[in-house]
Amino acid sequence: MSHEAHDIQEPETPHLDFEGTTPYEDYVKADVLTHLQHTLSDDPGEMVFLVTTQVMELWFTVIVHEWETAARALRSDDVPVAVDALKRSVRELDALNASWKPLGQLTPAQFNSYRAALGEGSGFQSAMYRRMEFLLGEKSASMLVPHRGAPRVHAELEKALHEPSLYDEVLRLMARRGHAIPQPVLSRDVARRYEPSAEVEAAWTVVYSGDATDEVARLGEALTDVAELVWRWRNDHLVATRRAMGAKAGTGGSAGVAWLEKRAQKNVFPELWTARSHV
Repeated sequence: MSHEAHDIQEPETPHLDFEGTTPYEDYVKADVLTHLQHTLSDDPGEMVFLVTTQVMELWFTVIVHEWETAARALRSDDVPVAVDALKRSVRELDALNASWKPLGQLTPAQFNSYRAALGEGSGFQSAMYRRMEFLLGEKSASMLVPHRGAPRVHAELEKALHEPSLYDEVLRLMARRGHAIPQPVLSRDVARRYEPSAEVEAAWTVVYSGDATDEVARLGEALTDVAELVWRWRNDHLVATRRAMGAKAGTGGSAGVAWLEKRAQKNVFPELWTARSHV
């Protein structure tokens, strides 16, 4: 046997003997996560639908964390930290959007085999998704109503409703840096849906006509990446729903595809898109 062969070290056996649960379980709580699935029908496809929906909720939670991190950083004029959080959220949005793949091939018969188990449950009732929408400037006090029976969730949503959105913080930072953001936009009621402004569009036109390495320009591109993936999320949701149930009314009293079509037509951070026509 060669000298080199004597130097080969066998891999060490990992530590296997723990008192109680493993450190991995203590940190990840995998046993909790993997026992949260309680299907209401005998159809095997319901498990796929349930787990995929729960995974979406976890991604919503991470993305809300990133956008809230970005908003706090912008309040402190720390654009690099905000951009880093937004860039991480882009990768997370990619993973979130991929969640539609297990559901995107459902035929009407397959979806109908367990749809009754949903009762009046509908994705628009997701509190964490609503917090995502609020951070994007899509505010609506009426969307708190479904959560009146859950005091903690309702309080968190009400707080988010009355806080500036991520885009509000962006525009305030732009104003502090000398960009011509009009006072009515800066002092608007942040509990209401953001509406596009010609003056804000002009301010973004100036940004995009200038130095591409400027912090605000790089912030604008990070926001555009986010906005593009939000648009893709909405469109993938529309396509998956149209494929599974056609134009039928949605669960929970929603208009189904008609409502999703209306949502898919809207861009978040609207002036970031319209300003490009003037550069």
